[in-house]
Amino acid sequence: MMLALAAIFLSYAIPVLAVWHLHVQSEVWSAGSWASIASTVVGPWLGTALVGAAMISEFGTFNSLVMSYSRLPVAMAEDGHLPRVFAFKLKNGAPWVAILFLGIAWGAALGLSFDRLIMLDILLYGASLVLEFLALIILRVREPGLVRPFRVPGGMAGAILLGVGPTALLGIALIKNRNEHLDLGRFGSVNTLAIGLCLMAIGVVYYFVAGRAKPQAPISLPDPQQSV
Repeated sequence: MMLALAAIFLSYAIPVLAVWHLHVQSEVWSAGSWASIASTVVGPWLGTALVGAAMISEFGTFNSLVMSYSRLPVAMAEDGHLPRVFAFKLKNGAPWVAILFLGIAWGAALGLSFDRLIMLDILLYGASLVLEFLALIILRVREPGLVRPFRVPGGMAGAILLGVGPTALLGIALIKNRNEHLDLGRFGSVNTLAIGLCLMAIGVVYYFVAGRAKPQAPISLPDPQQSV
């Protein structure tokens, strides 16, 4: 875990230090600036290589997110919070209904600008991380003796301090982008922050309206190796 953390830190720090060393002005930065700067400073080949590497990286990221996020509708369906159809899986275990549904939702977001997508991602994903930090604190209180494969050191203070930094960054991002608006054409514009907060509120309201249903047994399909 520490090696992975160090590698992630270096992947961000080294490019930023390189740009700082070149005294690149902040006005130059926009979407696609990394490739433009690389082509200008070193040569077109580096810009092309950077774009190619970014495409491979983003494909890997998107693929991993599809595999992980598609499990959320499945779990909700098995707990009774979504229609049972979302728990349908192929013989190899892939939740095909959830993947199709999420793919349609992601496709509908393609019309949003990059800045709007970043804002919504920060708000929704950041809020989910804050909930995870809160869950860590609550578990420390309610289940102090729970067997854990990994335990954050520092006791209760360590669990609280762990979430202070990410929560503060989320708050700063929200304050900085509170005036961002999404253009809806003839319907006017809507505050991006308001859209994100509405999406979060819908999820909370739906959860309490649906209630805590009894977990249902997951759908099991025949083993293809045993079929004739």
